[in-house]
Amino acid sequence: MQRKILITGSNGLLGQKLVYALLPSSNTTLIATSKGENRLLQQSGYTYAQLDITNKEEVQTVMQRFQPDVVINTAAMTNVDACEAAKEQCRALNVDAVKYLIEACKVQNTHLIHLSTDFVFDGEDGPYSEDDQPAPLSYYGWSKYDAEQLMQNSALQQWTIVRTIIVYGIVDNMSRSNVVLWAKGALEKGEPINVVDDQFRSPTLAEDLALACIAIAEKGATGIYHISGGETMSILELVHKVANYYQLDASIVKPIKSETLGQAAKRPPRTGFILDKARADLNYQPRSFEEGLALLTEQLEAHRVRN
Repeated sequence: MQRKILITGSNGLLGQKLVYALLPSSNTTLIATSKGENRLLQQSGYTYAQLDITNKEEVQTVMQRFQPDVVINTAAMTNVDACEAAKEQCRALNVDAVKYLIEACKVQNTHLIHLSTDFVFDGEDGPYSEDDQPAPLSYYGWSKYDAEQLMQNSALQQWTIVRTIIVYGIVDNMSRSNVVLWAKGALEKGEPINVVDDQFRSPTLAEDLALACIAIAEKGATGIYHISGGETMSILELVHKVANYYQLDASIVKPIKSETLGQAAKRPPRTGFILDKARADLNYQPRSFEEGLALLTEQLEAHRVRN
């Protein structure tokens, strides 16, 4: 059956991976949307439309024009400290925009799949299941939880919340970084770096997250899903794993405590997800961190050759 999927934030990491994962599908009509020009290297096989999801009229116009069966909302303000400093901007993109999408999806009877975060939890009792009670520590975390509540309290026929944890991978034009690329770049410079040893996360390969979102769309799965990598590690351990994989000197890495950083937003100490529901419902099988690094290495080499 032919279905129409619209992606918001298609210039971002997850947005790009979704476009590339869906492109080979003959039964999917794909609409990629983002603010500004299309930054993907491949610009055929799908329709691109500019969309600022903080603009209610634009959301309504684009939704009316394409009438998608599924919307996957990957657009968000995710810089945790910036959200603390620019609360209005954060709320506009992370909460108000979700409200506009919900309203438009109601009119079109569209399945809305919305990306959320482990930062809805306080990190006192990780790993978390979908049934655990959120307790955000930061404005970013609250904005994402507020959006979740909008979804849950909406009269949408089909809604899905996908919570995830630090997503890594590479994007076309290399316009964005993430913790894994940062670690690799910092280690390659060989200068001393400070890394926190008291924050524990499950790094998520962007391709794995994209495949989970597509499985949700295909199966019409609704409710809340936890999607992340299968291994929980400290940020320090993550950086050491990157060093070992690329045979870089880890002796330049200095362990520090979160409180010494003086960050504007408080971070949950230990998150991580219980993935049983995603494994059972979606046949979700995240790659190991080493497998993720192997894929990343292939893509970096292809990027280097292209350029």
